[in-house]
Amino acid sequence: MTTPNHPLVNISAATHGVLLELAYATANNVAGQIIYARALCLLHRDAEVCLRRAVALAAQSGCRLKIFDAGRPQEAQLILWQTAPDRAYVADPQVGSNHTRGTALDLTLVDSTGAELDMGSGFDEMSPLSHHFNTAVSAQAQANRQLLLAIMEGAGFVHIAHEWWHYALPHPQRYPLLSSEALGPLNPMSSAY
Repeated sequence: MTTPNHPLVNISAATHGVLLELAYATANNVAGQIIYARALCLLHRDAEVCLRRAVALAAQSGCRLKIFDAGRPQEAQLILWQTAPDRAYVADPQVGSNHTRGTALDLTLVDSTGAELDMGSGFDEMSPLSHHFNTAVSAQAQANRQLLLAIMEGAGFVHIAHEWWHYALPHPQRYPLLSSEALGPLNPMSSAY
């Protein structure tokens, strides 16, 4: 799954039991354009270990994880920054994000049929309704957010207060920022994001 050239693992439905709907590989995202040339879901090997735990914990609750985004090259972070409708929700590329370290996931829970659980706002909705503990969302959405929080924190991730969908490894500064060029070949089928 990984090579000595880079620390990222390719996440797929077949290998990890997750659903993938990679928002930035389509134009259906906050930037309104395709940001990733290839629909790859990549995660740092340390975060991948935690993801496997999260998948198991979700299954114990009768759910599965649906991933919208994971590792993100620095070049993509710059595009998001330049097109963001609200920069309070996008990390400055000069600083980098947990995504550009390969240590973050944007995701939700789905039921046994693959239907997303109600979280009270959409993925990447840049508004107070997306804040983790916002009481303006329904009691069911609050409970679903709490379930996702328990699963992800139980697996070793931490959350940020203003995005219910975002989880990352703690202490991200331990990990370098990633560019597409620095990664080298990711697998035999692709050579870049």
